[in-house]
Amino acid sequence: MTLATSVLEGDRLALARLLSKIENGHESGQVILGELFPHTGKAHLVGVTGAPGTGKSSLVNQLAFHYRNPPEGEPQHKVAIIAVDPSSPFTGGAILGDRVRMRDLAGDPGVFIRSMAARGSLGGLAPTTASMVQVFDAAGFEIIMIETVGAGQAEVDIARLAHTTLVVEAPGLGDDIQAIKAGILEIADVLVVNKADRPGVENTERALRSMLELAHPAPRVFKHHGQFMTDLPEEALPEEDGFWLPRILRTEL
Repeated sequence: MTLATSVLEGDRLALARLLSKIENGHESGQVILGELFPHTGKAHLVGVTGAPGTGKSSLVNQLAFHYRNPPEGEPQHKVAIIAVDPSSPFTGGAILGDRVRMRDLAGDPGVFIRSMAARGSLGGLAPTTASMVQVFDAAGFEIIMIETVGAGQAEVDIARLAHTTLVVEAPGLGDDIQAIKAGILEIADVLVVNKADRPGVENTERALRSMLELAHPAPRVFKHHGQFMTDLPEEALPEEDGFWLPRILRTEL
């Protein structure tokens, strides 16, 4: 039985071996990846990014736990998690410690967690992250969550890879100007204000909402001479079909 066949049949050991081959740049890994490519395209990719210390790993842990233990009547999903950690510019090493915060998932056969080092890549992901995502996709994982390196204002590679991008913020990380400067917020499909039990969450949410209004001006509706009117011309109003205004959600982890 070939390694590709074993991966398609759900062999976790074969999956781990293939991921290592791809991460280390072995030519055989690329050959097997080509064999698996026709079986990809079924998974939903969820990117989780944000500044260091906002609680990305804890949020990924809770989301994966929800997918594995859904409310009654909802389907259960197989979940793969790729956690990218920064590599030291001095030693080249990486701690790969994000999985420490994912202890709720330990022992679950429907969850596969893979840590990987950024290896000097500056976009928030590692050079082989996209290839690993394809392997998990072919292996039958329905939800693939990609947690990026603790990102700043310009690490936006995740937006090119994920179908849904969560940008995680937390109170106390900056003022209104800092929120507007953070280009990473522009890639968000959902803005998550984590640690919402801390002081200052209202100010953080207000700053994020102001940033969204700059990017997506919402029409103000008012009453004038008995008629309801808007301050935006009709051609500037967003179309309902295909238009998504990022949601701002609070979490406490």
